[in-house]
Parts: sequence; structure tokens; C-alpha cells
Amino acid sequence: MASLADQILDRFDAVLKKMRETNPAVDEARVRQAFAYAEKAHGAQLRKDGTPFISHPLAAAEIAQEMGLDEDSIIAALLHDCIEDTGATYQDIAARFGTSVADIVEGVTKLTRVQYTSKEEEQMENLRKMLMAMAKDIRVILIKIADRLHNMRTMEYQSVPKQKEKARETMEIYAPIAHRLGMQKIKWELEDLSFFYLDRHAYDEITQALDKRRETLEVFMKNVREQVTRRLEDNGIRCTVQGRMKHMYSIYRKMYAQNKVLDEVFDLCAFRVIVDNIADCYNVLGHIHDMFRPIPGRFKDYIGTPKPNMYQSLHTTVIGEDGIPFEVQIRTWEMHHTAEYGIAAHWKYKSGGSGLRAGDEEKFAWIRRLLESQQDSDAQDFFHDLKIDMFADEVFVFTPRGDVINLPAGATPIDFAYNIHSAIGNRMVGALVNGRIVPFEHVLKNGDIVEIQTSNTSKGPGRDWMNIVKSSEARNKIKQWYKREKRDENVMHGRNAFEAEMKRQGLSTEPLSLQGPALRQALKKLSFATLEDAYAAIGYGGLTAQKAVNRLREELIQSARPEKTILDRINAQKPKPVRAVSGIIVEGLDNCLVKFSRCCTPVPGDDIVGFITRGYGVSIHRADCSNYLNSAARPEDSGRWVGVSWAPGESDTYQTALSIAAKDRDNLVLDMATALSAMKVKVRSLAARAVGGGMAAASISLEVRSKEELDAAINKLYAVSGVLEIRRTAN
Repeated sequence: MASLADQILDRFDAVLKKMRETNPAVDEARVRQAFAYAEKAHGAQLRKDGTPFISHPLAAAEIAQEMGLDEDSIIAALLHDCIEDTGATYQDIAARFGTSVADIVEGVTKLTRVQYTSKEEEQMENLRKMLMAMAKDIRVILIKIADRLHNMRTMEYQSVPKQKEKARETMEIYAPIAHRLGMQKIKWELEDLSFFYLDRHAYDEITQALDKRRETLEVFMKNVREQVTRRLEDNGIRCTVQGRMKHMYSIYRKMYAQNKVLDEVFDLCAFRVIVDNIADCYNVLGHIHDMFRPIPGRFKDYIGTPKPNMYQSLHTTVIGEDGIPFEVQIRTWEMHHTAEYGIAAHWKYKSGGSGLRAGDEEKFAWIRRLLESQQDSDAQDFFHDLKIDMFADEVFVFTPRGDVINLPAGATPIDFAYNIHSAIGNRMVGALVNGRIVPFEHVLKNGDIVEIQTSNTSKGPGRDWMNIVKSSEARNKIKQWYKREKRDENVMHGRNAFEAEMKRQGLSTEPLSLQGPALRQALKKLSFATLEDAYAAIGYGGLTAQKAVNRLREELIQSARPEKTILDRINAQKPKPVRAVSGIIVEGLDNCLVKFSRCCTPVPGDDIVGFITRGYGVSIHRADCSNYLNSAARPEDSGRWVGVSWAPGESDTYQTALSIAAKDRDNLVLDMATALSAMKVKVRSLAARAVGGGMAAASISLEVRSKEELDAAINKLYAVSGVLEIRRTAN
């Protein structure tokens, strides 16, 4: 049996062989040099599964080769972790392999280097960086997708929380980007792998149910393939007919969206007919509709009207002889390759440079347009708008002249107007759809013919339009108009929204001048020179009132921390023995009454603060407790917060509580109790209830000695089948 090192070399040789088959002019010596450089740079580094680290960049290169990427891309895939994880530098890689390769490697590295204060901010910045990288060189994101795909394939060696975190990130960011780039094969695999870790119980249920009917479905698919192939060949049409079961996540999503069990999902099979030319595509469609009964409203022509991600195919859903519905996709071989690998399918090894054909840049010019329209966006809006623009379904409508306009599903005539031109949207006073006057909030459907009525005397877009439009392009053009034309009005609206949010959060708005230092610091962090500028941004939608107030509240908490009094400073100079009470040391107080708050249930290892109560000693809170954050911002309470710490060497148990969201199933409570019992964690109470939609909510009160023990218990619970989310809650 070959050694692990020999197996890795065999895999690399297989990559080189396939590169030669695609491009006989490939510089083999250069590719071998890149492999040797990466192997030496990573040295003795190992992956979680114990294999040499070089196996990961090699796997990324295998995926890049399967996509059909150029020589520079495959070399960059081999080197993609060198700058991040080894002593290799951009300059060294550029000197050895060229600036094109070094730029790709550095681009991939920058996508993962920065840490962020919140998950939303991290996701938003990751998306923004990915868009910028794509606009510069699309190969950066293709290598990153290859990297993530292999990581998901080997996620079994990570901890349960890490599996869920990476799976959720893959589902929310990487799979949709693969979809937007037309890479359907990789998108499906990313979704199925993520689904496996996010909801293992549902995954196993579907797998088991499919296994029971697999033999029947395979016989059905074999019969349909033979029927279609025979019919088309008898009519002189060269074709390849493929049958497959829908991928796991697609089945799950259909069951969840329509609240069905698997027995109620009939269209589990899909077929592809691949032919030589477009004329044959439409010819095949006629034969399919003659052989099987088509379902009305389920035909889509993506050849005449391609999707924005370059996807082209004819789709029709028909009913077979056994009454089983199934989908048929009809396409040419070129369309098929594009459907599998999207933008990656447009590379040629021999083309050099970026590897794109002339005109291909326009096929992802949407990246640059999206970046340009998002320059002034708030983080929350940016992430929300990206999800709509990149990940939503599309609707295709027509101008009166017959031009096709692609918009997000649910789009309105306002979205249509701004898609044509910002001046059309700003002067819009009405709309006709299929010759009939419709309201501005009318939802457009595929095939609608839309005509916009404008007037030079229009006063501009209404503020309520922001709540009507679906596309980020329209929303941002409306923001820009208000930013440019209505500053005084923006300031008034922004001030009202800001003060309303202050009151909602329990902060005083009178007088704001007394909060000068905190306000100035908050404005600086928000990149505004004056409060009026911030009001204006809130008014036109460039900043949310909630974000502005949250930033101000953080600064108020910092500035409101009490200074030490003269007595404190005198006492601080005297060494004073400190006695712990209930495992807690309180700064400046000895042997005082201590109690643990029920709102956040701290345990040893948590960052904590103390609140001097009236008559009940010091109440201990976690530093991230919402009650602490709200109270510390109030001047009347800020002086009552004191520093506290955990006493070393304490071994008491502390009560805390968890809230769990899970898929509803039999024996859920029993499995959770068994998991905790195996760890010898003392459970004070455990209850669960069905909350509808196939979901259950559970609450657990338990006693632990430390945060490490609590984290271990949470990890154990995450391993219970069906558990989706665990949060610490009030006891």
C-alpha cells in the first residue's frame, strides 16, 4: 500500500496530467516548482485529521483544475495559504511565479485575515471584500470557493460549534456567491454539506427515506431515459440524457417551505437532455411535450432570456405515465458546462492574462455596479441589499421596445424605473403594466411590459419608496437624491429618528451638549464631523438611528465610569487583605453580601461587574449583560457599578440557564438529558415544548463550576441530533 506521501504525489501528478490534456503548452516545471515551494513552506504543519497540510492546497488545486481554470489559478491554489500561514511573502511569490499569481494569493489571504466585533459586521465586510476582489480579479473568489469546498468536505474533524459556524457562513455567503457566479454544481455540494452539519437529524431522515425508495426511483429514471433517448434518436437528434435525484438541500427546502413530508414531494427526479445546437433544444422540447403531459405555467425559457449568472437552458415540468411529475432541462454542451461551472467555464489555458474571453467582463460588471452603489451604505443595509441583489430569485420584464430587464423577485415599477436610469426614477409619476395603470407598489411578474410615466415638475421620489423598492440599486439612488437635494429635510427627519431611538433605549436627550466628550468620540467613530451631519445621514438612509445611538451609548458607558475618590486613593495605598464571599472578590469592600443576578447567571470564567444594591449587597452581572449596559449609561446608576473578580481556587458550583432551539422529534429531551448525564453535570430542570413548524424550544437550568465546564456542556448538547442553536438566558 502506498504511503501517504506517495498518495499526495500521485494526486499532484494526476492534476498535471489533466492540465496537459487541456493545454499541451502548460509549463510543467513552473507548476512543479509551485508544489515544491508550498510543500516546503508548510513544512511539518498538519491538518486536524493528522494529514500533512500540503494535502489541503493540493485539494484546492484539484478543484480549480476541475473547474477548468488557467495555469496561474492552479499555481495560486497551491500557494493560497502560504502568505497567511507560513513565512512566505508577496514579494517572494511574485519574484518566483509572477505578480498575477501573487495578487491572487494575497487577495485570498485578505478575505480571511481581519477580525470583527460582531458577526453581522464580519459577514458584511467579508462580502464587501469579496466583491472588491471579484471586481479586480474574479479568480480570487474562485480559489476561495475551492478552498471553502475542501474545508467543508473535511469539516468532520472540527468541533461541533465550529462545524455549525462554518456551515452557516457557507450557506449564507459562499453558496449564494457560487450561485451568482453560475457555479451550480459547486453550489449544490456546498449547500448539502452545510445542511449536513446544520440539521443532521433532518438530513438523516431524508437520506433514510430516499434509501427506501431509491430502487423504485432508479427504475423510473432508467425507463424515462430510455424512452426519451429512443424517441430523439429515432428522429435524428444526437443527445445525451441524464437523470438524477434532486440534491438533499433542495428537497429539504421544498419540504420546509411547503410544510410537506417527503411522501408528499413528488418531483424528486430531474432529467437533462444535452444536444449539439440551440435549434435541437426547441425541437427536443416539442418531443418531450408530445411524450408527456406538460404542467401549465412550469415552462421557462432561459435560452432566449438567460439568467444574470449566464445560465441558459429550457425548463419544463411534465407528468410521466405513472403520474409522477418530473423536471426536464434541455441545453447544449456549452450551456451545460456553463451551468456546471459558471464564470469558471469561460477560462482557457491558452488565453493567458486573466483567462477571460472578449466581452466576458460585462457578464460580471454587476459586481462593480453593486460596489459603486454601496459606497455610502450602513453595514446592516449593505448586507441586506447584497442578499437581495446576489441571492434572490429573478423576474424578467420588458420595456415597451422589447428590451429585457432583470429585477429581483418582488420588484415594483419603481425598481424598473431606476434600473433604466436614475433620472427616470426621480421624475416618475406613474406606471403602466401591460397597458393598465398600476400603483407604485404593484409586484411585477415574468413577461410584464412596463412603461414609466415621468414629469419634469415631479418633486422627486417619496420617502415611502424606500419601503417599497426591492433592489439595492433603486434604494441607493433614492438615498443619493435625498442626500443631494434635501439636506434640511434630512436633518429634521434624522433628528426625530435619533431622539426617538434615544428615548426607546432609555437615554436622556436633554441636553445633548452635556454629553460633549462622549458625543464627539461617537461621531468620530461614525466618521461625521458634526451631529447635524449624522442627522442628515440618518435622514437620507445612509446611517440607522439605532447604530448611531448604540455607538453613543458605548461612549457614554466609557465616560461615565466613576473616578476614584480621595478616600479610594488613600485606601489603595494601604495593602488590605481581601476576603472572598461566594467565590467573588469585590474591589474596595470586604466581606460584603454578594448575590448572583438571575438575568445573566454568570459562572467562573465570565467577565463580571458588580452593582451596589440598596440593602441587598452587591449583585454580580456578566459584563455583556443588557441590564448592565443599559444601567451603566444612566448617570444616576453609573456610580454604583464596582469592579469584581472571581476568587482563585474556588470550587463551588454556580447555577445558570440555557435556551435551545431544535427540530421537534421523539426522545429529544431524553437525548439531551443523557448527554449532560454523561458529563456528570447537575441538571436542576429540563423542559421542552413544540413551537410549531416542526420546531421545539427547550430550557435547561444546570450547575457548573466554570465557564469551561459550561462550554463543554454546550458542545455536548450541540452534538445532539436536531439541536440548531443554544443561548445562555435568565435563570
